Amino acid sequence: MIRHVVMWTLFESADGHDRAANAVRAKEKLLALKDKVPVVRSLEVGVDVLRSERSYDLCLLASFETLADLAAYDDHPAHREVAEFMKKVREKAVSVDFEV
Repeated sequence: MIRHVVMWTLFESADGHDRAANAVRAKEKLLALKDKVPVVRSLEVGVDVLRSERSYDLCLLASFETLADLAAYDDHPAHREVAEFMKKVREKAVSVDFEV
């Protein structure tokens, strides 16, 4: 099993919305991938509630059976569409992929 973790810091304002609105929009778009991309085994998205100095705004946790499934997810048109949206609203992104 492969776990895919991505965290984003969002711009204060982007794509016509403020940071909080874009976090909600991003969460909705990311959660929709679970039903659109068949290789996704599990997917959770959370918006940060602490807003501490070291916090990121948004976190995605997804699971895939294999690295090939993760690659298929990455190349899926629905994922690419969400990735394009995220490029518009994110200031920074970090990720880690590991075996469980």
